[in-house]
Amino acid sequence: MSELLRDGLQFFRTISHSRTALAAEILFLRKQVAYYQDHQIRPRRLRDASRLCLLFWSRLFDWPAALVIVKASTFIRWHRKGFKWYWRWKSRGGRPPLPNEIRQLIARMVRENVTWGEERIADELSLKLGIDVSPRTVRKYWPQQPGMGSGRRRTESQPWKTFVRNHAQGIVACDFLVAVTARFRILFVFVALEIGSRRILHCNVTAHPTAEWTLQQLRDAIATDHP
Repeated sequence: MSELLRDGLQFFRTISHSRTALAAEILFLRKQVAYYQDHQIRPRRLRDASRLCLLFWSRLFDWPAALVIVKASTFIRWHRKGFKWYWRWKSRGGRPPLPNEIRQLIARMVRENVTWGEERIADELSLKLGIDVSPRTVRKYWPQQPGMGSGRRRTESQPWKTFVRNHAQGIVACDFLVAVTARFRILFVFVALEIGSRRILHCNVTAHPTAEWTLQQLRDAIATDHP
């Protein structure tokens, strides 16, 4: 970051020069680079900070014409590495585990309600106790059953797959997908899918999803005459 800051200060000093002075300086620097190319002098290996600076400044002009120290494929590989660093930074830490009393409550609800699944337990915790957990979190803390090993207890209730098959024509699934642009801008993609036909009813993109915006997407996806 310090190297990028120094380059930024140099950039603002440079743009204060006249166009003639900038053109002359660019030509002057290119002549020096051409000299090194003619004598086949290999540059030293760049540090990660220098590569990051080159990636940042390449967004402001047509960089392929000015790239001389490495191949274009190498420069693109640096960009992909930058995406990996970005996602590693975004994914650091992870979610903290649930408190022990909530985990014990989930295990108790599983034992005392044989026919309840992950969705039902998550809904009961949210609606009646104000504890917001997702069905995936419930699955994570689902207790082991005696003699069954790991996993959930088999019940006589209708399996989820059977329920979906019987009611597929009346079910619409919706979710948000996350997309990252080339400039590391995060966009949220809303998709509504008709389960029976696997047909996408509606999709839209926003950088700042809100409850009102999402409600309007549901209105646009499902018409009043939709079965």
